[in-house]
Amino acid sequence: MKIQSAEFITTVGLDGSLPVAHLPQIALIGRSNVGKSTLINALAHRKIARAGGAPGTTRLLNVYRIQLASHRGELLLIDLPGYGYARGGSAANRGFDRLTQRFFHPDRHETPDRPGHTGPAGAILLVDARHPGLESDRDALVWLNELDLPLVVAATKADRLKPSARRAALRAHETALGRTVLPISAKLGDGLPVFWTALLKLAGV
Repeated sequence: MKIQSAEFITTVGLDGSLPVAHLPQIALIGRSNVGKSTLINALAHRKIARAGGAPGTTRLLNVYRIQLASHRGELLLIDLPGYGYARGGSAANRGFDRLTQRFFHPDRHETPDRPGHTGPAGAILLVDARHPGLESDRDALVWLNELDLPLVVAATKADRLKPSARRAALRAHETALGRTVLPISAKLGDGLPVFWTALLKLAGV
């Protein structure tokens, strides 16, 4: 996919202003270390996202803007904090819950002095191709299904498995999650054209 520009826009903390609704927003959700930053950089064709240090320490929404070539439109990628770790204890977890609730349910949380955010147009759940059937991934899918958002599931790091093991792992993911899972490798670019098609469909651009 040809893009005209890609850039990091901002981070949003617990009480920060959420992205406004003039561009479609796609939420990226996945375990810590699933490769969200690597995927964002692959989509951008350059390094605009930096992976955090210790897993589970990031408690912010990171916002990236992608402008497609040939005037095809623009979208925002919203990188949510990774799940699967509990660094920071219960206080950090409560803060994470409040931030994600504000992002996905702005009608319940936005105030007249912070208008404009209407929630994401869709979501992408990223799972690690090497680890099918994780309880945290299944729980995340249940939560996303309850939000009733258009959803794509993709398995990252597919290049780290041999072809036969990759096929078996993909079948195991689809059995555990009960839906189609797109295998991708941000490092090698495998599967990214199909992933781009699914992403643009979510964004409506």
